[in-house]
Amino acid sequence: MKSVGVLSLGCKVNTYESEYVINELKSAGYEIKNFDDICDVYIINTCTVTNNSDSKSKKMIRQAIKRNPNACVVAMGCFIAANPDIQIDGLDIILGNKDKSKIVELLDEYFKNKNELRLQYTGRLKEFEDMYISNFPGRTRAFVKIQDGCDNFCTYCIIPFVRGKCRSKDESKVIDEVKSLVRNGYKEVVLTGIHTGSYGVDLDTDFADLLDKLVKIDGLLRLRISSIETTELNDKVLNVLKNSKVLVDHLHIPIQAGSNEILKAMNRKYDLDYFFNKINEIRSIRPDIAISTDVIVGFPGETEELFNTTIDTCKKLEFSKLHVFPYSERRGTASSRMDGKIDEHEKKERSRRLIEVSHELEMNYMKKFINKEVDVLVEEFKDGYSYGHTGNYLHVKINKELPHNEIVKVTIKSVEYPYCIGV
Repeated sequence: MKSVGVLSLGCKVNTYESEYVINELKSAGYEIKNFDDICDVYIINTCTVTNNSDSKSKKMIRQAIKRNPNACVVAMGCFIAANPDIQIDGLDIILGNKDKSKIVELLDEYFKNKNELRLQYTGRLKEFEDMYISNFPGRTRAFVKIQDGCDNFCTYCIIPFVRGKCRSKDESKVIDEVKSLVRNGYKEVVLTGIHTGSYGVDLDTDFADLLDKLVKIDGLLRLRISSIETTELNDKVLNVLKNSKVLVDHLHIPIQAGSNEILKAMNRKYDLDYFFNKINEIRSIRPDIAISTDVIVGFPGETEELFNTTIDTCKKLEFSKLHVFPYSERRGTASSRMDGKIDEHEKKERSRRLIEVSHELEMNYMKKFINKEVDVLVEEFKDGYSYGHTGNYLHVKINKELPHNEIVKVTIKSVEYPYCIGV
């Protein structure tokens, strides 16, 4: 029996795809081990969203080759799609974002003759590659990939080039997969994709129709959207949010910049007035909803004044958390050719300042729930405490052993960052 270690880098889509690969390998008789163990096969599902992602992808590939020079090392995913001609001695199977579902066949082919396999594709991917998962061992929260690709072409982003066109999983298959996960005991399911809210653009349906069907599945207690653009939160989606408590009290809505000048330079599809109006509309439906976001700092042309405008915008919008990213120049994107590049030291300093703002916003949001009763999905018991998350993504710590994978009622008594302390 051959052993395999799988490492997933980057987004929740990669997490889902890697879990599918692990399930396929298990079914084919492979022994699943930790990536840090000595294995016969190593698979790295790579990321290329930033320069740091590229560096980590290369580092993990080289670590696997060094750990066992005789192993078959597979690199797949976005970093490989962006660098299809990569040459690393000891890298045996080179696979972009197509045919990950054929990993068992590819390994069989490799072990027949031990020749390097390099699968290259020209043009943008157009077909959705079906994957199906009914179990996520060790997790209380299950993911379902419903969509792939992006057609937005933000000026800083390489992902539309490496993930291809927007394409969607057949609606009936999504529903069957969620039902299967619920039968296997999962109370919370997370819908994920590269551009999740664009679901259905290539089918005779849309994201709101899918949500409306999913929230009616018996036994599904929580449905979470991994990320959604503000322009996709249309009246139909908000109507589902209004009428079904199965959709959790949390949305992750990337803003990316807090000034109209930088939003325009980024080719984002909204301005600040639109964004503020949409957030106000959401909060009129769900007053206590947590709204987290992504912010890029140090984009070309971002002056100190524009950065301060972003700080002011984030505070006014009262986000529950900011995911802060220093701008990372990607070869081939429109922003890589823009003037007004920001010094690396300045990007780090601005990131530090914005992370401080995030901490302040997080504390403000968590304190709103002191002395309130919340529902917590229990995820683990460790060192005398149970830990879990509420629907609005408060991380709760309770001084008592509670049943795993059950939703329990807890009263928040205090805040000790990053936890709400509950009884």
